[in-house]
Amino acid sequence: MLKVVHRHGPCSPLTPGQKPDHAELLNQDQARVNWLHRRISTGSNQNSTRASLAANISASSGGPIGTGNYVVNVRFGTPKEEFTVIFDTGSDLTWIQCSPCRSCYQQQQPLFRPSQSSTYTNISCNSAKCSQLESPNCSVNRCRYQVDYSDKSHSEGFFGSDTLTLTASDVLPNFLFGCGDQSNGLFGKAAGLLGLGRQPVSLVSQSKSKYGGVFSYCLPSTSSSPGYLQLGGGAPSNVQFTPMQTFPRQPSFYFLDLVAIKVGGKQLPISQTVFSNAGTLIDSGTVITRLPPSAYAALRSRFRQLMTMYKMAPPRSILDTCYDFTGNDTVSVPTVALVFGSGDTLNVDFTGILYVFSGSQACLAFAGNNDTSDVGIIGNVQQKRFDVVYDITKSRIGFGANGCS
Repeated sequence: MLKVVHRHGPCSPLTPGQKPDHAELLNQDQARVNWLHRRISTGSNQNSTRASLAANISASSGGPIGTGNYVVNVRFGTPKEEFTVIFDTGSDLTWIQCSPCRSCYQQQQPLFRPSQSSTYTNISCNSAKCSQLESPNCSVNRCRYQVDYSDKSHSEGFFGSDTLTLTASDVLPNFLFGCGDQSNGLFGKAAGLLGLGRQPVSLVSQSKSKYGGVFSYCLPSTSSSPGYLQLGGGAPSNVQFTPMQTFPRQPSFYFLDLVAIKVGGKQLPISQTVFSNAGTLIDSGTVITRLPPSAYAALRSRFRQLMTMYKMAPPRSILDTCYDFTGNDTVSVPTVALVFGSGDTLNVDFTGILYVFSGSQACLAFAGNNDTSDVGIIGNVQQKRFDVVYDITKSRIGFGANGCS
């Protein structure tokens, strides 16, 4: 199990305590959403019995790719070198910055040195492994990768393989990853990205024979608390599963059949076609949940009706329903629940309903999309404190409350 912590919390290895401006975080989050919407609208992609083995890794809240807020520590090479990487369900290719580097952003740890690893191998251009990349390039018969994001973030470099060590007893030899020599953008000081999508090059697919195509995580409620990322293993007994949907044009993403929303225990008057026409995916790298415009309008209206006892505060960035709780010893907030076609319900934790800037400004942590056709996204704020289980083999996603603090 890998430990998950918030990138900007005191447990983070990435300059702990140096928090970015909230507006900056939300702007980065919108860039992430724009990237997802663009990928889906254009149709472009990045690159059985459940296994009993499990690798458990501590995870922390972390820096963005767009805004990918949670990081884990893993090790590459022989001898092993430790790196802090963003884990992302919306990406497939794992990559880290490598030495020598032509143009790299500043990261907390030294760059990976493939020349010093006895197990590193470059992938040749004519290899079938090279063809697993979405848009492979070639340089002196060495396969190269390139990943571009709509927020102008970018990474490219050589495609190689080496030993990936998750924990002392969980080792993946010949793991395919990108060894970046040109990277820039919204990656903070993380060393790179750990891809948890569904395509062949992802960590989940490459480790399927060992971990059964199953992974789970729990995102902590505060930046000072740890969570986890686990590959393989069984699900906690309180986890309820709903079918995982797949769209042929976007085989990497994890879609869910969201059909309704409840506020204060009452279902909102939203037609199911509002959700089905747009579709809904779950993403670890998006912060604020995005809903179809009419669905968000109904949620906002009902929430405001139930919060009239509190003074409203000015909007903040993409968040337009905010409150000033100054002078209130306790605050009562209406419940919010996401209902899926299977009948299963995700009762959002209290920490996932409000995005708190300060005591004088706490905002409803949902936002509306600009267009009715834009896909809905269940962001990581609404996933806090849940065991979230992705079972690709059985095509299902599960949620279990109180998975971590």
